[in-house]
Amino acid sequence: MALFHLITGWIGYVLMCLLGLILIVFLCFCLYIKYIHLKYDHIPGPPRDSCLGTFYILFSVFYCIFDRSETYGPVYRINGMHIVMLFVTCPDTTKVNLLSRYSKYSIVLLFRRFLGSGLITAHNHDAWYKQRRIMDPAFSSLYLRGQMGAFNERAERLMDKLADMADTNTAANMHQMFNLVTLDIITKVAFGVDLDLLKESDTLFPKAIEMCLKGMVHYVRDSTFQLYPKNKKFINEVKESVKLLRSTGRRWINERKMAIQNGEDVPKDILTQILKTAGKEENTENEDEELMLDNFVTLFVAGQETTANQLAFAIMELGRLPEILANVKQEVDDVIGMKQEISFDDLGKMTYLSQVLKETLRLYPTAPGTSRFIPNDITINGIPIPAGVTCFFNSYVCGRLDKFFEEPLKFDPERFHPDTAKPYYCYYPFALGPRSCLGQSFAQFGHTTHSMVFLYFYYFLYCKIILKTSTL
Repeated sequence: MALFHLITGWIGYVLMCLLGLILIVFLCFCLYIKYIHLKYDHIPGPPRDSCLGTFYILFSVFYCIFDRSETYGPVYRINGMHIVMLFVTCPDTTKVNLLSRYSKYSIVLLFRRFLGSGLITAHNHDAWYKQRRIMDPAFSSLYLRGQMGAFNERAERLMDKLADMADTNTAANMHQMFNLVTLDIITKVAFGVDLDLLKESDTLFPKAIEMCLKGMVHYVRDSTFQLYPKNKKFINEVKESVKLLRSTGRRWINERKMAIQNGEDVPKDILTQILKTAGKEENTENEDEELMLDNFVTLFVAGQETTANQLAFAIMELGRLPEILANVKQEVDDVIGMKQEISFDDLGKMTYLSQVLKETLRLYPTAPGTSRFIPNDITINGIPIPAGVTCFFNSYVCGRLDKFFEEPLKFDPERFHPDTAKPYYCYYPFALGPRSCLGQSFAQFGHTTHSMVFLYFYYFLYCKIILKTSTL
């Protein structure tokens, strides 16, 4: 009996110590939160709904961020417990930070490596720069010239499909069609694989990409999403989709490596160029293979979904605005005429079409924004910002602020006329600086030359659609 009382006494003592330790940790955490509040509360921002902050509404809708940008000015904070995030629409600050080497965040999707540490998400600048150095040659304009046949062929397949649907009075889901054809061109131009998804639309790739994107949205909106049992089935489907993309990438990369090593004839596509450039690198490591897979998945997701969305938005606006469509059609007729094949040089002559695409990107940016971790003290619009925060730069919001664009909700391609003043540092659909989109060349102090791979595909599809409809 005495032994029992001794054991229960020790258990009670241990529990009391644990409870006291938990209480001390909690009080220390509360004091730390108070310290963070005192450190950053001089920055404008919405009032906290509780001592924990307003983190739960951070990823609600873009309109919430837009309204707050108008209410609190070019920089405002949102507190989420001990985390402070800044939303910035100040062009000067955007210029300084996006042209810097400041880091970003990696993405591990529902406990499985997704985009990993690829070009979009790499933390370390040196590691990112090594990847960028390997990838850049494959996206040069010289390479694009050699792929004109593939672009023409895939665009013509889409036109044939649309013509067949028109003949049978079948409604066309343009967003779905663009999803298939953009993925088709990626697999052909980048990896030498002909999927012909317009005919075989039940393949797993489009569904896998869609599932990965849905999973990423859920994860960003609610980091506890994967903890609920009711979501287990969906989570497993997302994991399997990620596994499919990465396993397919690993197989395609290994097959191409073996073919190159054996001296076989290989397609002169993006994958071959990347592998040859990577082979010249010194100090290659096992992690480089995983990084290559990260970029494989990134290319599929960033290239396919964003391109399809952009095409769909542009087609929507052209359908709403017949006078702009007429101007585009006139330019295509003047440049292309009766030619069936579009050449690389023809693309540079499409001035008005380029304006239409840029205006579409202003209203509907493919990526709504980007972020940078700020390691040093800075000043934004006269407000001192202590180091250690993450700044979010939202191109969706900037593109719709009337202080940057007159009548911002109006679709007006003339904003991007060659003689019009350029909207520097408040228009960045592909980000800016060294961490800008791989396919976009960036020149010093904001003079950009759009050489994005899929921008050329936009041109092809628009030209083909307009030429085809003019003969129907």
